[in-house]
Amino acid sequence: MSNMEHDRWSRVKGRLRTSVGEDVYSSWFARMDLEAIQQESVHLSVPTRFLKSWIQTHYSDKVLTCWQAEVPEVNRIEVTVRSPMRAASPAVKDAAPAEHRRDEQRPAPELRTTAATTPAASNHDALGGSPLDPRLTFSSFVVGRSNTLAHAAAKQVAEGRRGDPVMFNPLYIHSGVGLGKTHLLQAVTWAGNAGTERKVLYLTAEKFMYGFVAALKTQTSLAFKEALRGIDVLVIDDLQFLQGKTTQAEFCHTLNALIDAGRQVVVAADRPPSDLESLDERVRSRLAGGLVVEMATLGEDLRLGILKSRVVAARAHHASFDVPQPVLEYLARSITHNGRDLEGAINRLLAHSKLNAQPVTLEMAEHEVRDLIRPCEPKRIKIEDIQRVVARQYNVSRSDLLSSRRTANVVRPRQVAMYLAKTLTLRSLPEIGRRFGGRDHTTVLHAVRKIEGLVSKDTTLSDEVESLKRQLQE
Repeated sequence: MSNMEHDRWSRVKGRLRTSVGEDVYSSWFARMDLEAIQQESVHLSVPTRFLKSWIQTHYSDKVLTCWQAEVPEVNRIEVTVRSPMRAASPAVKDAAPAEHRRDEQRPAPELRTTAATTPAASNHDALGGSPLDPRLTFSSFVVGRSNTLAHAAAKQVAEGRRGDPVMFNPLYIHSGVGLGKTHLLQAVTWAGNAGTERKVLYLTAEKFMYGFVAALKTQTSLAFKEALRGIDVLVIDDLQFLQGKTTQAEFCHTLNALIDAGRQVVVAADRPPSDLESLDERVRSRLAGGLVVEMATLGEDLRLGILKSRVVAARAHHASFDVPQPVLEYLARSITHNGRDLEGAINRLLAHSKLNAQPVTLEMAEHEVRDLIRPCEPKRIKIEDIQRVVARQYNVSRSDLLSSRRTANVVRPRQVAMYLAKTLTLRSLPEIGRRFGGRDHTTVLHAVRKIEGLVSKDTTLSDEVESLKRQLQE
């Protein structure tokens, strides 16, 4: 290697270290050597096949970009595995001072400073995580009675240090749409990656599936598995969307490996583990073995707090924006569905006020957010809720309702549950059948007609069904 090539390689490594951060650079690139620069291609080597697969799969474009900044004509990067018996390149050793040869992983002082100022987002992106919203931090999360426990547990996880005993593992947070699950999970990720001690990776279930399938296609699944199991805190969002037996099996293995190694896992979904029918029983059991926390619907006081926080955030960019207290109270009282509707209401008032140069008034608010107000909207009832309430009422288990058992003490509750699913939800007969252990739609239709006929004659059963409806709608 000539002195010119050595200088170029040093500058490329500096760019790479700055781009991905010190932790990622040390993990994947510290043992990468330059073999040759030939016309439009650069030949690099690493000591293991694992490193080669991981770099080619996840960082080839980034390495190429760093080289093109130094040598614009380069358009191809080739990575090979060097022989374990081969010594490091003599040219490199001769060109570098002795103290640098002893510790190739030590960054130069100027690069150490640059890496220390790398934002948490860069560290997270370099790990291959899902996109993070910079607004979703602990400082912007509004705490109320419905989310106090979830917030406290998430904060405890975020403040942990490498080597600390893990208290809640996994931490499983569930709630309906727009109640703050994703906000908490991203807050954990932001806080964890703000330091340099731990690697915190946030993935949606979709990104996890995509990453695993892509690794299978490129025959780098071993690298994918090893990388995930090297994470200190793995955060998985929207677990209810995890599909496919192979993917679920890999998630189960990853979950077990991380927990057994004392690493933290945080998971969020729209329902408790026991209601994730699409997941393998082993996964549900492991998830339920940690701390399972439900984030309940937002109370009026919490809705008011969220509205006030959104107004303060809007003022950071629009100093003159103001929403009178009576308007905030009206919105908190009227918009009850979820936090996203509250944020949407503030955005509408801001847009109307700025574009029309008018102050926010109660009359304006009533007009602008009228479609967000659903005062008479009935509670959205899920089939899982029906199965749970019916099982409790008739003293059977939910698995009994989904089983093929035909005893009288199971058949009648199952038929009642199917009847309620048809009358209280918008699900089709085939969908209801699938949710009751994969039954045919004709079985559901028979159950519905059976209970309809009995309710009109049997006052005891009629009272039971009405009681179940009241419990579900409370």
